[in-house]
Amino acid sequence: MEQNKYHYRARVVSVYDGDTCTVDIDLDLGVWLRGEKLRLSRIDAPEVRGEDRKQGLLARDYLRRLIDGREILLHTIKDKKGKYGRYLADIWLADDHGGWRNVNDLLVQEGYARYYRY
Repeated sequence: MEQNKYHYRARVVSVYDGDTCTVDIDLDLGVWLRGEKLRLSRIDAPEVRGEDRKQGLLARDYLRRLIDGREILLHTIKDKKGKYGRYLADIWLADDHGGWRNVNDLLVQEGYARYYRY
């Protein structure tokens, strides 16, 4: 049971950029935390503003296609928040074979983000 302490089911409400999204988190027993902003942990994607705008929009659109409006599992990093008050999390998406894919790693593998150490 301890291994699931910081794992939650959630539904993605919106995707802001390639490493930030808003979710509704199922805390169980009919209790939901709505509109929570998440920062995908361990990765950094180009910003949607500034000189990297083109790459940032590509990363955002890719993440939207993957998770927007979908149910996910998230693993928060011991409920740690980043410098902008967003929970840091790994996002897991069900695949077609009954398994799970780590979305953070997938963004790096597909070239939309890079690994980043906080």
